[in-house]
Amino acid sequence: MRVFVAGGTGVMGRRLVPQLVARGHQVTATTTGSGKVGLLEQLGADGVVMDGLDAVSVGKAVAAARPDAIVHQMTAISPAHAGKPDMKHMDRFFATTNRLRTEGTDHLLAAAEATGVSHVVAQGHASWNGIREGGWVKTEEDPLDPGPPSMRKGMAAMRHVQDVVVEAGGAVLRYGGFYGPGATDDVVELVRRRQFPLVGGGTGYSSWVHLDDAASATVLAVEQKATGVFNVVDDEPAPASEWLPYLAACTGAKRPMRIPTWLARLLAGDVAVTMMTEGRGFSNAKAKRELGWELRYPSWRQGFREGLA
Repeated sequence: MRVFVAGGTGVMGRRLVPQLVARGHQVTATTTGSGKVGLLEQLGADGVVMDGLDAVSVGKAVAAARPDAIVHQMTAISPAHAGKPDMKHMDRFFATTNRLRTEGTDHLLAAAEATGVSHVVAQGHASWNGIREGGWVKTEEDPLDPGPPSMRKGMAAMRHVQDVVVEAGGAVLRYGGFYGPGATDDVVELVRRRQFPLVGGGTGYSSWVHLDDAASATVLAVEQKATGVFNVVDDEPAPASEWLPYLAACTGAKRPMRIPTWLARLLAGDVAVTMMTEGRGFSNAKAKRELGWELRYPSWRQGFREGLA
């Protein structure tokens, strides 16, 4: 199968492209600058420079590749694109990523229609952002949370991806919080410095997924021409009071400090408080059942321990 990966040099793309190649697929993958084309070629793909926010650029790249399927992994949250993470102003930090999830998604779908590509798989998100009512673990039938005020645009952008890709007959994979090579370096450094405290009781749930497991689920979705929404998370959604101290222990750091919610809101903003005190995790039962997905790292406990040893 000819597979077009939009966003091939991000942390997810760098794990996905080799898995697709290993399964015998012919991969064309994009990057935003010519300096990373060589990396894509090393991973086994044909590298292409593409601007995901330029409809003409997207249309030309897709038409030239003549793919059977398109995988949308475009974001702009690396320091080179977005600068230092800003928890207090998440919509500002995610501004370009939000555009890639709205305008960029629309450009890819238009290019798919124009070139006769019948299947699109797109990146969604399912870490702590389940609707904040009812139980602590959500399925694909549960809506995403509208978000705290500083991330309303970001949440709306994720809903846009889900709505338009599913309507077009594609699949949206709602990935948990990524960890693995290059995915959690900033968080680990903050934990080591004791600058990532527990907030309140740490009762908010999160779901995690190792990059390699996320990539393997994506390969299955492509090969099976999956449709609909899938939570791509590990088997153990957990509250911050469990995963954060464990992460600290795996890094050799001291136990995280604990601060009250009012102070966390003042220092880090509403997203940090919501995530760590009210967040909802997600169930992976549908992805395992319908895609036949098997995880190499069923729990973040194993993944954190092995990855940070």
